[in-house]
Amino acid sequence: MAKSLPTRADYRFFLAIPTRWMDNDVYRHVNNVTYYSWFDTVVARFLLASGAINLTDSPVIGVVVETLCRYHAPVAFPETVTAGLRVDRLGNTAIRYGIAIFREDEEAASAEGHFVHVYVDRATQTKPQPLPESLRAAAAALVVAAPGAD
Repeated sequence: MAKSLPTRADYRFFLAIPTRWMDNDVYRHVNNVTYYSWFDTVVARFLLASGAINLTDSPVIGVVVETLCRYHAPVAFPETVTAGLRVDRLGNTAIRYGIAIFREDEEAASAEGHFVHVYVDRATQTKPQPLPESLRAAAAALVVAAPGAD
């Protein structure tokens, strides 16, 4: 049985992002590298909007340790996409964000993936640190059981 595509209802935070002419590649669709930029952007915008962490001087920072993207349908300039964000796993020192990209007003995702932040000491950037309570609380509001999870 084929897995159904994620829909907007599977996500909790949304960000509209206009595509740019330079996002298209020679095949006339948005190049794969741009999707990762959108993933990074929606996570950063969530962190800023929630006030959960100060990106410039917090004693802990999130470093990306894993990303994945599955492509289901092409996107092309001049479309506006919506990035949907949820939290698939909220750990002691890490957050796994689930992210989807939706074309215009479509309900099914054109792409989906995940983005894992491990929080570390800003000064050393090596030792994992507990999530700040403000971040834990903000992220908890986005927790959704991943489709197919037990």
